[in-house]
Amino acid sequence: MPVTHAAPAAGVSSAPPPPAAPRRPARRRPAKGGGTTWLAVPALAWYLIFMIGPVLAIFVIAALRWPGTLQPRSFAGLENFRTVLADAAFRDALGNTAQQLLVAIPVMIVSAYMLAYYVAQKPPGHRVLRYLLFIPGLISTPAKAMFFYAALSPDGLLNSVLGGIGLGGVTKVWLAEPGSALYGIIAMDIWAGIGFTAVLIAARLGSVSEEISEAAQLDGAGHWRTMWQIHFPVIRDYIGVVTMLQFLWTLFGSAQNVLLLTQGGPGTSSTTLSYLVYQKAFIEADLGYSQAVGVVLFAIGLAGMLLIRRLLRQNY
Repeated sequence: MPVTHAAPAAGVSSAPPPPAAPRRPARRRPAKGGGTTWLAVPALAWYLIFMIGPVLAIFVIAALRWPGTLQPRSFAGLENFRTVLADAAFRDALGNTAQQLLVAIPVMIVSAYMLAYYVAQKPPGHRVLRYLLFIPGLISTPAKAMFFYAALSPDGLLNSVLGGIGLGGVTKVWLAEPGSALYGIIAMDIWAGIGFTAVLIAARLGSVSEEISEAAQLDGAGHWRTMWQIHFPVIRDYIGVVTMLQFLWTLFGSAQNVLLLTQGGPGTSSTTLSYLVYQKAFIEADLGYSQAVGVVLFAIGLAGMLLIRRLLRQNY
């Protein structure tokens, strides 16, 4: 019998379906920064050698008996720390440093913030004022010290003003008396730091939305309330960063001011911890003692930064 093929139904194609396109394997995206990590190697090496290295060296030298750079050294253990804690000069320096920080930092930060708020309001001549506030930062430390030395000398500016307004009995040799020498150092710290700090804070205040100030004014808030209850909470974290910087600069940088103005005298009335490190290392050539004080300075700096961060950060 002949084989018959059924005709395909109308409208139905007899062609086979096209083969499905092969799926390409998904490409893995390289990790972000995975190919650029080596760019950070020089910076990390620099940080380890010139930043972490000196910090570790402080702790190592503090455990040595080392009477000079070119002299033989031996292991002393905790002997240097026992000597430091029993030394009356160290206790005086510790008290002077605490007094310096407790007076200079609050006065500097509060005054700088108020000045920055005024500058941020863009009064007439505010651009010129910003440049004038930078002047202390453009003057070398010896020049600043010379100015304060001249102003606080027996026949200097301060005594002349006091004598001119009828307070001649109050005049004194400010940098040569135990009760006032340290305050001459503190005055120089505040004068040198307040303008630069104000410029930094003013730049941050300039980025705060003007709608916040406008809303406060519509609610009847004056400048004092707006400054402390509106703007200050907004930039509180930034104030904390600036405060930490000034705290560290004052704590570790006071040695040059003390050296140029009073050399720690009279007696130890204006000796600070940073100046004591310089004195023991470069004048008395007692490197172990000096770096034991350096360890104390390191601990105070770390504790101070943690405390400031705790007080001035927004979120806990």
